[in-house]
Amino acid sequence: MSLTPIENSCMLEAIEEAKKGLAEGGIPIGSVLEHNGKIIGRGHNRRVQKGSAILHGEMDALENAGRLAASVYRECTLYTTLSPCPMCSGAILLYQIPKVIIGENKTFMGDEKLLKSRNVETLVLQDHRCIEMMEQFIKEKPKLWNEDIGV
Repeated sequence: MSLTPIENSCMLEAIEEAKKGLAEGGIPIGSVLEHNGKIIGRGHNRRVQKGSAILHGEMDALENAGRLAASVYRECTLYTTLSPCPMCSGAILLYQIPKVIIGENKTFMGDEKLLKSRNVETLVLQDHRCIEMMEQFIKEKPKLWNEDIGV
């Protein structure tokens, strides 16, 4: 599958966000929210850094985008380095974001079936950079990973 230049650029930015999270001592999951070719929100998992119960990468990107009109969300694409969990999938559905591009779902399968059942276009890249980053993190910090996914 081939990404457009904008899609490729946005996924690279999501990967950079994931690297930031890792460098901060957190979980390496990054996300960006794109509207009409421009990134309007970016974030990474900051549960550890902020002592948060809900600050996953997707939630951080949405938070950093600020309050937006419903019509804007309906024209966005959300990029995330890892398959969205049920909480993040719920936010995608709540704001009616029509398209999600996922770096990988090999290390964690989120609620993609729910997204697809609600007509959200999903594209899974199985990007080796995303897979390798998560595999290394899970190997090095399994307890922290299990906490993040509710195990």
